[in-house]
Amino acid sequence: MAQHRRHAGAIRRSAPSSAWLNRTIQPGWTSNNWSGYAIQRRKRGSFYSISGCWTVPRIKPGKTNRYASSWIGIDGYTNSALIQTGTEQEVENGKTVYYPWWEILPNTETRIAYPVSPLDNMYAKITRLSKRKWMIVLANKTKGWVFKTIQRYTGPGQSAEWIMEAPTNGGSIAILANYGTITFRRCRVNGRPPGLRRTDRGIMVQNGRTVSTPSLPGKGRDNFTIAYGSRIPRPPKQGTCRFERKRLSPSQAGKASLHAEVEL
Repeated sequence: MAQHRRHAGAIRRSAPSSAWLNRTIQPGWTSNNWSGYAIQRRKRGSFYSISGCWTVPRIKPGKTNRYASSWIGIDGYTNSALIQTGTEQEVENGKTVYYPWWEILPNTETRIAYPVSPLDNMYAKITRLSKRKWMIVLANKTKGWVFKTIQRYTGPGQSAEWIMEAPTNGGSIAILANYGTITFRRCRVNGRPPGLRRTDRGIMVQNGRTVSTPSLPGKGRDNFTIAYGSRIPRPPKQGTCRFERKRLSPSQAGKASLHAEVEL
């Protein structure tokens, strides 16, 4: 029976000292398990919707078990609450495994019974419907499926994130898998571009080594790339999702409801 991963909140450390400035662009925060962009507000209920798209990265197989989770979420950056959905990419027992999931802390992840493969184009959205009801949507635009669930969530809504994570496995933070690069595009909060800033950018450090590094925000400040390792990647050239410009062929006309189902 497969063990369920736990996608914990950010285990943050203080920002690096000014010595970093001599070597690279200083991140706004560092973490043992997160890398990406996180924005925060003091007021409760500041964030009631988040969305974004990405392409599932292809991870490198190996003999050691390694894990990488790509997701969007609300909360978890400054508190212990978190609602999230995304894709898991891992190497376990020498084999690569990919699957979609959603999670609301303190529970472990719930796997979604739909297929995911490397290079699939994903779209995710989390929206508050009422004070305690939230809708989670995850769509695989390559394979043509949409998953929806409505769940109870009472978190404060004080942060919003687009993250590559080393999940918790067996009570410990896992070793991050080599995922190459991943780009989060068309990031939105409360239906609008988030206006990402350098100070929102966080790197992942494991065993004293930087293992995951985001780029600066791309044009429009609603997209960015994360790269495995310590080298900062170039910002993406465009912020549109890869599937937005794709036209439906006559044979796909019957699937048009899929595209209407997920508001981009």
